Amino acid sequence: MKSLEIWSEIKDEASIIAKTDSDASVFLNSYIDPYDTLGSALSFKLSKDLACDDNQEGFSQDYLFKELDKIFADEEILSGVVKDLTAVKKRDPAATGFLMTLLFSKGFLALQSHRAASKFMVSKKTFMASYLQSQSSKNYGVDIHPSASIGNGVMLDHATGIVIGETSVVEDDVSIFQDVTLGGTGKITGDRHPKVRKGVLISAGAKIIGNVEIGEGAKVAAGSVVLEDVKMNTTVAGVPAITVGKPATDSPAKTVDHSIKD
Repeated sequence: MKSLEIWSEIKDEASIIAKTDSDASVFLNSYIDPYDTLGSALSFKLSKDLACDDNQEGFSQDYLFKELDKIFADEEILSGVVKDLTAVKKRDPAATGFLMTLLFSKGFLALQSHRAASKFMVSKKTFMASYLQSQSSKNYGVDIHPSASIGNGVMLDHATGIVIGETSVVEDDVSIFQDVTLGGTGKITGDRHPKVRKGVLISAGAKIIGNVEIGEGAKVAAGSVVLEDVKMNTTVAGVPAITVGKPATDSPAKTVDHSIKD
């Protein structure tokens, strides 16, 4: 699905809600109606959430909107946004459309804030990148280092308490649930965080520590502590985590089945 198609669906969803809910109509009149593109609407939402309006000379809402709107006009970045929205709709049974995810899903919004922060970091605008990380952590309860590498079609479900460290890699089509940590082992510097390959499902409360690899299509059970590499298409569980089986599909992130009896 392309950004124009998904934006058209979002506008339709907003129109239907606005006809029956006067409170929603006022809200949508500010957040959806004025914008012609998904990127601009997302930029406005993020700028409202993350701005520091007591500093009109600095990171005000107007300033943030202008900076973010430039980033989300990039077709490559916007493609990632579309894939993330689509991932939520397909995997989360609570997601009935795209509009509510765009406006209210803190996992989705934290991920898009990270996309912007990562772009600023690459452009050597490290202060802005760090500001967005800090504000996103405060507002959405998700702390992702701007230098972490995150692919497309990623779902951060519920999201509260997710921490993703500086040298972490999360590839495409991964699903991560609340209170998950991709962390380091202490004061070691350099490449020190997990590498999560395509299609991995990481269930709530799992802790993956150190420069370990979670192989493609693997599943990490809720509450597990992973300290060693996990082979592809393998299910691990426990503290410390051990192999307990194999996922029923090659991409457990998409089926989102948290059971370990596959």
